Amino acid sequence: MSTDFQQARRALGARLKELREAGPHGRLTGTVLAGRLGWPHSKVYKLENGRQTASPEDLRAWCEAVGAPDALEELRARLSGLESHQRSWRRQLAAGHRPVQEAHNQAHADASVLRAWESSWVVGVLQTPDYARSVLSRFAELHRSQRDVEEAVRSRMKRQEGLYDARRRYHVLLWEGVLHARICPPSVLAAQLDRLSGVIGLDTVELGVVPFGAALKIPPGVGFWIYDDRQVVVETWHAELWLDDEDSVRTHTRVWRTLRESAVFGGEAQRVIHEARRALDVR
Repeated sequence: MSTDFQQARRALGARLKELREAGPHGRLTGTVLAGRLGWPHSKVYKLENGRQTASPEDLRAWCEAVGAPDALEELRARLSGLESHQRSWRRQLAAGHRPVQEAHNQAHADASVLRAWESSWVVGVLQTPDYARSVLSRFAELHRSQRDVEEAVRSRMKRQEGLYDARRRYHVLLWEGVLHARICPPSVLAAQLDRLSGVIGLDTVELGVVPFGAALKIPPGVGFWIYDDRQVVVETWHAELWLDDEDSVRTHTRVWRTLRESAVFGGEAQRVIHEARRALDVR
């Protein structure tokens, strides 16, 4: 996670500690507060020291327990600032997968030039419905989240309308491993590879593939999107990072351009995709 995020979380923790020690009924110890809340003392310690992110419910309970209900809106604003940078899957998926897809749809709709690097799976905007269904089902199982997979698939497919909008340009780079990853049945992967082949040639899309044998100046790393050189979204196992500071955007743009130097395009990309498709031995 970013340094800015860590600093902001520590600042929120310091504010929580201040409220505990300056309550209208006198200073509360961490042990007493934990007892009032029915929490382990370690949770109070982690929140105050910026080692754990409070939930909105945690903030409400804290304010009530220390006798400072008027501080709730301020604390929620601080938390909102945190979550503008890091959005945990646990919280995002509490309402299901469709709202997450809709947030990404909006991010795509707000951008004109979109750059992506992906080393694990085909990016959502180029997925077939069956491939998207397989990926989203895997994540629903992993995070034990609400299974609104069909609604999420429909929302993800809506994102693809942007591919036919002449005002947008998509520059997508995929690691060759994406073409071989069996995160879906072979027949579904075959159709997905056919879809990728069909995308090459669209005037709104530049699709590049970094082959296994290509010389790399940097390791493949995790996937990310860059929107109009103003915002980066990085997906990790526990959260998404939505970064808009200049340094983060500049770094990810440099990473993307460096990886692009190892990519093949056009007919060469078609050849790599075709070889992966042929290896499936699915008619």
